[in-house]
Amino acid sequence: MAHSSPATTPVLFTRDGFMRGLRASPPLLIGGLPFGLVTGLTAGAHGLSLLEAGLMSALVFAGSAQLIALGVWTAPVPVTTVSLASLTGNLRFMLMGPLLATWFDALRGWRRWLTLFFMIDHNWAMALKEIEAGRRDAAFLLGSGMPVWGVWILTTLIGHLSGSLVAAGPGHPLFFAALATFIALLAPMWRGRGDLLPWLAAAAVALAVSRLLPGTAWHIVAGALAGGLTGLLCERAKAGR
Repeated sequence: MAHSSPATTPVLFTRDGFMRGLRASPPLLIGGLPFGLVTGLTAGAHGLSLLEAGLMSALVFAGSAQLIALGVWTAPVPVTTVSLASLTGNLRFMLMGPLLATWFDALRGWRRWLTLFFMIDHNWAMALKEIEAGRRDAAFLLGSGMPVWGVWILTTLIGHLSGSLVAAGPGHPLFFAALATFIALLAPMWRGRGDLLPWLAAAAVALAVSRLLPGTAWHIVAGALAGGLTGLLCERAKAGR
């Protein structure tokens, strides 16, 4: 009897796949706890109400984009600056999404768009391993993302309330939490000495532009472009050897 290969097996979207994703989510929930608290704390520090902070996490559901946006948040809100900063922070999904095309291309309607909404860095990596292992149930991604969304909203609210209780004034060390979170996120991204030059280029350009254009998000864009371009040139140099 002939057996279907993983490449020809149709992509599924089943309750079993959803439940398997649900069971795989606890490590993601634990890892997201401090990040959600920091987001809520930062939102409160920038004047967002408890309802506004909760709605932001519920509708945006992107920790890095939320913290980047809050980093340039003022009153009145600079919509263009905030949008540009958030867009820059989420450009990585343009590279990540196509790697799951095996699943997404087979989904239609609400299944595709709802699953896309619940895709984050961590369950994306888990889904990629599922595909590499030959598994074809795309509901795994939805099941692993929905609990994180719920906990993300809850921890954002708790963080906001904690900030109200602490009543930290301007310049309080707690406001370093957002920056500390991003620094911590860099650690697992380090691949070796080959990353040093792009990282240094991104940092140098971002610092320079932040001094030249204070109060804007252009340093984020400039740093990202400088780091990406340097990384590309380094990779081409290696390939040409």
